[in-house]
Amino acid sequence: MKTSPNIKRLLFFVLLPFFVQAQQSLDAKEQITSVLDQWHKAAADASFDTYFSLMDQQSIFIGTDAEELWNKQEFMDFAKPYFDRGKAWSFTAVERNIYMDENQKYAWFDELLSTQMELCRGSGILMLTDQGWKIRHYVLSIAVPNEDVDQLVALKKEHDQSLIEALRNK
Repeated sequence: MKTSPNIKRLLFFVLLPFFVQAQQSLDAKEQITSVLDQWHKAAADASFDTYFSLMDQQSIFIGTDAEELWNKQEFMDFAKPYFDRGKAWSFTAVERNIYMDENQKYAWFDELLSTQMELCRGSGILMLTDQGWKIRHYVLSIAVPNEDVDQLVALKKEHDQSLIEALRNK
């Protein structure tokens, strides 16, 4: 059966937006992957300016310690001595998933990382700005096998109880 040229043109124009959106999504995910890889590499290379230029001005960084909840300036202040020594930290993604909102202005991700602390999990949110994709929120956690959780809880129990008490008494 032959398809008329008018039907082909109609199908082309009807389906074109779906192909364009799929390509934009792929390009955005590639850009986000690049930003996250550059960010991790900048830490490994102790490139302070590059590292923090990839974070939004209103970004939040949550570290592995219960007291590590920083805005960008606080995180810069914490990290500066590490970068100044020429060695910050080295994280390499071994697995990453990226998700996007329908307007392609926000993305969220999770990544499994090879680090000096062994396996960690990172997750966060990026926002598309006039300067490109910027990290807006990042959470780092140490991956603990379920069978080791009881030992870990026992190890940190005293510290955590003291912190909980101090926070409740604020």
